[in-house]
This record gives sequence, C-alpha cells and structure tokens, in this order.
Amino acid sequence: MKIICSTASLLLFMIFISTTKCDKLSLKKNNNEEAKNHLFPPCASCKILVDSFKRGMEKTKKGKFEGGDAEWEEKKLGSYQKSEIRLVEIQENLCKDVNHGQNQCYSLAEELESQMEEWWFNNQDTHDFHDYLCIQNAKKCCPLNHYGPNCEPCNGFPDSVCNNNGKCKGAGTRMGNGKCTCDKGYTGDVCFECADGFYQSYKDEKKLLCSPCHKACKGSCSGGGPKECLDCTSGWKWLEGKGCYDIDECYENKTSCPENNFCINTEGNYTCLACDRACNGCFGDGPDMCTKCADGYEQKDNICVDTSDRTRKTTEDYYRYARYLGLSVATGIILQRNIYVAAVIGLCVAVYITVSEYTVAQNSGQEPILNLDTLGKIPK
Repeated sequence: MKIICSTASLLLFMIFISTTKCDKLSLKKNNNEEAKNHLFPPCASCKILVDSFKRGMEKTKKGKFEGGDAEWEEKKLGSYQKSEIRLVEIQENLCKDVNHGQNQCYSLAEELESQMEEWWFNNQDTHDFHDYLCIQNAKKCCPLNHYGPNCEPCNGFPDSVCNNNGKCKGAGTRMGNGKCTCDKGYTGDVCFECADGFYQSYKDEKKLLCSPCHKACKGSCSGGGPKECLDCTSGWKWLEGKGCYDIDECYENKTSCPENNFCINTEGNYTCLACDRACNGCFGDGPDMCTKCADGYEQKDNICVDTSDRTRKTTEDYYRYARYLGLSVATGIILQRNIYVAAVIGLCVAVYITVSEYTVAQNSGQEPILNLDTLGKIPK
C-alpha cells in the first residue's frame, strides 16, 4: 500500500513539474508572438526596417564572390560591394534580427522591395538610405524638425525651434500638430516664458534662460535667493526685509521625536536621529548628550559609561595581581636556600611587574601599583 501511495505521489509531482514547464513555455511563446505582432507608428516602423538593412550591410561589408577566379568575377560581375548577390544576401536576413514588430518589418520590406533595389543600384552613392526610402519614396517620415502630412517646418525652424526651449510635436514624422512641448522651467506657445517656480535669469530678442527659484519659495520669485521669494513654502517663514527664513522646528515648534530620539533641524524641515545606546533619552548625539543613562550604564564625568566594562576591568585586575603574588611566592619557595639568587630573581620579578603595570597605566590612564621611580628603593 505504501509503495502504491509513493508511486502515486511521485507521478503527481512529475505531472505538476511537467505542467508548470509547459505553462512557462506557453507564456514565453505568447510573449514572443506578442512582440513580433507589435505595431509601431509608420515612421518608427520604417526606421526599424532601415536599421535592419544597415546591420545587414555591416555584416556583409567584408564579403566577396564565392569562386575560383575572384578577379575575373569582379571584372564580369562588377564590385561585390554593390552587387546583386550582396543585396540578395542582405534581403534574405532582413528583419530576422528584429524582436518587436518583426511581422510589420517583413510586411514593409515586401512593400518597399523595389524602392530598396532602386536605391541599391542607382542611388547608393548620392542619397542617404533613410531619407531616400522613408521620406522621399515611402513618405512615412519627415525631415528633421518638420511635421504633419505635408512635412511643414516647426515653429522657429531651422535654428530656433520652440526657441530651443522645447520640442515640436510630431517632428520628424508625418504626425503631430507642430505645437511646442516646453522643457522644464519654460511655458508659453513658443516656450518663451518662465514657468511657475522659475525666474528669468537672462533674456534678449532671441534667447531666454529660466532658472529655478530657491526652495524656500512657494511659486514665483524675482531671483535665486530666499529674499526674492514672493511667498514662502512650508517650513519657511516670511520676515519683512529678509524674505523667507528657515523655521527651526526643533526649537520654535517644539517638534517631538519618537522615544530615545533627538531632533535635528534641516532647511525647511527637520529629522529625528536615534540617541546613543548609552542613553535613555538625549538632546544630541553621543554618550555625553544623555538626559539619563540607559540600563547597564552610569554617569561618570558627564558621560554615560558601560558598567560591564568596569566590572570586567576589575576582574582582570584581580587576576593580574594574583598572578604577580603567585610569581613572588613561588620565587621565594623555590630559592629560599639561596638568598642571593632569590634577591636577583626577586628584582627581575619586581621589574617585570613594574613595567607591566606602567604599560597598563599608559593605556588606561590609571596609576600603576608600582612606580618606576621606586624601583631602586626595593630592599636587597
């Protein structure tokens, strides 16, 4: 019975894995089909076709005639670079490298096959491929900064389209209405006015520069500083003769921060930062800014210090002193029969203890239990 259940479970698991894999493959296939069937605007689709054709030219630019006598073939058939054989090779792979809109590319390539051949054989040296195919013959695109069905010039063409502060709607295509879409900071029909939140930093008959107002300003301003604001935004306050000044939310508004945090004022706002871990409440950063010490800490010289460090230091001191005492006692026991040798070793022990304590004192700021000055006063 157990074997049957195990087999059934394994079978169900394999079916689940197989179904999941099929679903993923089906989803991937659907996504690929959707990408291939994607439709672009007429001008964009023509550019995709042109780009694919140019990639084909790039791949075949180092090619040559296949045969035993290449020099004879060049004389009889002409240059491979402009040959029908190379054109056929390019056309055979045309649109295969296109992911989105591939079917539309194939359709357009079939529609414009004769125009592409005409350019290849007769106009390759005199006309740009995109201009010849998409603008002049297929009439799917317009020249730069022209728009609409009749390819009319954009406002300000050729040197000052939308006063160089925006873009012409439909430029380069046979779509759009030619109106200006202004860049950030500019407004108006021809983008020759400053938008709200910007001020005029330079202007003459042909050029306008707009710069952003200070962040203290609410809306328009007459210059770049907080004094030139016409109104103040949140977090700033108007002061006659001085313009907008920053409100100290921590002091003036008595802004409250979460427990065990302190307030820091910023321009137009404030932020709350966590207190040091030694603190239980604070008015600034660091263990010397605590209003009260946290558990496990105590105040010493206006700083909250970790009591566990002191306990550990005391324990280390006890062990160190015990080691010194044991060393002295052992020296006396072992060498009690030879008082001179005991004196020499005792002196060495004293030097060792003194130097050790002096090093500890230098690192911790404590008084050593022995002083180097007293070393010469040790009784012999």
